[in-house]
Amino acid sequence: MLWWRSGVTFSIYPAQIRQLEYETSRPELWADPPAATQLTQQLSKLQREWDMLVSCDQGMADVLLAQELSLDDEATQILTEIEQTLARWETERLLCAPYDENNAIVTFLAGAGGTESQAWANSLLEMYSSWAKNMGYRTSLVDCSPGAVAGVIKSATLTIDGLYAYGYLKSERGNHRIQRISPFGNGKRHTSFAGVEVIPAIAETEYELDFKELEISTCHAGGKGGQNVNKVESAVRVMHVPSGIQVRCDEHREQRQNKQRALAILRSKLAILDRQHRDIQLQAIRGDRFGTGFGSRIRTYRFDPYRLIKDDRTGMETRNVDAFMTGERSELGAFMRASLLADRQVPIVEL
Repeated sequence: MLWWRSGVTFSIYPAQIRQLEYETSRPELWADPPAATQLTQQLSKLQREWDMLVSCDQGMADVLLAQELSLDDEATQILTEIEQTLARWETERLLCAPYDENNAIVTFLAGAGGTESQAWANSLLEMYSSWAKNMGYRTSLVDCSPGAVAGVIKSATLTIDGLYAYGYLKSERGNHRIQRISPFGNGKRHTSFAGVEVIPAIAETEYELDFKELEISTCHAGGKGGQNVNKVESAVRVMHVPSGIQVRCDEHREQRQNKQRALAILRSKLAILDRQHRDIQLQAIRGDRFGTGFGSRIRTYRFDPYRLIKDDRTGMETRNVDAFMTGERSELGAFMRASLLADRQVPIVEL
């Protein structure tokens, strides 16, 4: 290795990986499926982290070669990629809380501000969808309630599947404020809000639904889909009667698939609600560093009279608004990482 050959932190990876490979190769391990799953997941996680570091090492070798050949632009590009990979490696080492490795379920809700807020909610949906794509995650729009005009939404639910999806996105939960000249306000400057709710996707084995407490109904999906959406009640709405929580899904053309997806999302919502009830006393004692409840404002986006995005919790800001709003991994990821570091009160380590 070129740049961590003597580092103890990095040298332990191969040893840990070999040990886990040995343990998962033992036939008797698979007599205990939960233990086997846990070990294989741990092995996959360590191997992923090690591969990221190895790719950086190989990149540094390419940088040295490019510099020898006076290919400065290529060397700069490779260094930028290395910095992004190292930032992702460092961030993922912080994601060790419950559910951090899970998929994420993200809901966008237009706040006060009428059509302008609905347009802002749609912009946030597009921003996080692009960010997920840049991260290599899979996305699926589960439900979308259109707004007053084309191109705006009242609400939408997006699932983002991939390792650490929830860990990254949990810091984005809260109200997002925008200040700009509204395209719907006769050239006047508006301040609008949209809310982002983020919960982890919970496996069926982690929380069991009581179907006696559920009300399941069907309806027309609406939107695109031709005559099928008018003739077939493919959309499914599931309500948990005791809590009043409702989930609607019209992602698929088949009612059965929509029902399965709606139940999965409801399961996740109820599991988190149950955990919050159990942790309420601990939260009251510890407090919430940033007040990350849905009603709190976490970030302000200023598009006029100047362009600036500022996090109201960490103070981090950027003027590279276009890159941020298109979900560029380095821009949005830097804000997520800063929030995670501040919340854990961990100093930034220069690598």
